[in-house]
Amino acid sequence: MSPIQQILTHPGGAHKDEFLACSVLLALHPVAIVRREPVAADLDNPTVAVVDVGHRHEPALANFDHHQLPKNHPPTCSLSLVLQHLGLYEDARQFCDWLEPAEWFDCRGPLVTARWLGIDPEVVNQLNSPIDITLLRRFALVQELAPGQPLWEMMRMIGQDMLDYLRTMRARLDFIGQHAEVWELELAGSPAKVLFLPRTDPLPDEPSLGVDHFIQSRGLTEQIVGTVYPDRRSSGYGLSRFRDNARLDFTRIASHPEVHFAHARGFVAKTRTADVGLLKTLMAQAGVPAPA
Repeated sequence: MSPIQQILTHPGGAHKDEFLACSVLLALHPVAIVRREPVAADLDNPTVAVVDVGHRHEPALANFDHHQLPKNHPPTCSLSLVLQHLGLYEDARQFCDWLEPAEWFDCRGPLVTARWLGIDPEVVNQLNSPIDITLLRRFALVQELAPGQPLWEMMRMIGQDMLDYLRTMRARLDFIGQHAEVWELELAGSPAKVLFLPRTDPLPDEPSLGVDHFIQSRGLTEQIVGTVYPDRRSSGYGLSRFRDNARLDFTRIASHPEVHFAHARGFVAKTRTADVGLLKTLMAQAGVPAPA
């Protein structure tokens, strides 16, 4: 792709796919965003990224529209096309659980997507976030965004964070694989497995990020009941249920002197101690009988 000098997308109502596609492009090419219909000169100019409009998908010319794709084409949005061009799409589909539903929403609409997800369409409305609503509404209201404007800066941060996440996740999984241990514990008289991630120097940002994908990649989803990971806010550890497994209730250890926080709903706790033997004891004490 030639150096992008301008990002162009359609005017009117804004959607998550072109908002995020523009955000990713901004992270790589911090240029102005213009919201108008493209002309032939835009589509033929490789320095103008035309996103979600123009009826052309030509990465070499920086054209990323999906609306011309056949009706039976797998759900694909403008963000999909940008990520494909950057060689990050497969990782995004693996590590960003929200991406496939976003593709379905954009291509199939909320009712079909709700049926695909196996949920009542009303649930879709209940999950709407005021953050999404405001960002998309403000994006829809502008004709041009330039560096220094608050929304432009926010979009660039979103794109940078998305790219950083995708580019570091495989390295993070390798890191977890090198350091993680699987503990075999007795929880209320029944055996169970807990994933332990020791404190390292340097300590990664968000130490527990990637643990879920690591457990899944190792085929341990049905075996792991909880995780123990360094607490980045202190020298202690976080104790957590894995996927809200009912075998652990951390209110059972809330009064322990080495536990400085236990959530009232029992799904997470934070310790002062970093002693591995005591951490194992605390996890065992938080255990509840397995369902009959």
